[in-house]
Amino acid sequence: MTRTRTPARITVLGSTNMDLVAYVPRAPRLGETVTGREFRTVPGGKGANQAVAAARAGARVSMIGAVGSDDFGTRLRDALDESGVDTSLLRTADGPSGTAHIVVDDEGANAIVVVPGANASVTGITPHDEARIAASDALLLQLELPLDAVRAGAQAARRHGVRTVLTPAPAQPLPRELLALVDLLVPNEHEAATLAGVADPRAAAEELLRDVPVVVVTLGAAGCLYVARGADPVTVPARRVRAVDTTAAGDTFTGALAVALGEGRPVPDALAWASAAASLSVGRAGASSSMPHRAEIDAL
Repeated sequence: MTRTRTPARITVLGSTNMDLVAYVPRAPRLGETVTGREFRTVPGGKGANQAVAAARAGARVSMIGAVGSDDFGTRLRDALDESGVDTSLLRTADGPSGTAHIVVDDEGANAIVVVPGANASVTGITPHDEARIAASDALLLQLELPLDAVRAGAQAARRHGVRTVLTPAPAQPLPRELLALVDLLVPNEHEAATLAGVADPRAAAEELLRDVPVVVVTLGAAGCLYVARGADPVTVPARRVRAVDTTAAGDTFTGALAVALGEGRPVPDALAWASAAASLSVGRAGASSSMPHRAEIDAL
């Protein structure tokens, strides 16, 4: 008899941006102009990316945030809807939507400038937002919204016993009182170093355990490192793939990891499954457009 899987319930409080992506042989140096080979507009934003990743990985996902009253806002909302994300709590703010201006080189590496737009209008949460968070297995947070909104979301999740997952990007120092509300911190190497003041990923992760009970540092092509209070570290290698565009790899990993943990998978299995999802993402162009569906992840 086949056991029915209960989908994880995930709420994302985060950004929506239209990604304006230029593909170039190499990124320009300061003051230099280079000729690109392709340009695309792709729905993105770290919050929306994680929402799409989690939905495609099999979760029931709700998105809290804001889009603008422009054409980008309509397209961003439509893209989330098409991915199965509940956008009933996604606000529309007067003015432009957020944008991310991205340069991707032939090695798949990227450089990004984010202009917040409507995201800057999200300075807190509503009672409806809190009710949705309370009904979730996990709340996913990032740092492309004002910090007051991030803090309010984390406080609501703590009040209702909901696991809080924070991606500390864009990298910036964070108050310890915010970190104390986080159950799982998922930085990359640069973000971990910024928060901990230590360059080595293992040492940075150990330092962050002073404030956060569990840390997963993503290491790009080297995989990921899991450290938790009272547990042995776990390292999961990345699958070997040819990188086409790494823009949304971290968001794909985080979304898939939240789904796996929400379904009760053991930590090593959850990390491996999330790493498989990220490996599929980097082999494709774009942010949300590169994210795999559950069947693809399971097939690896």
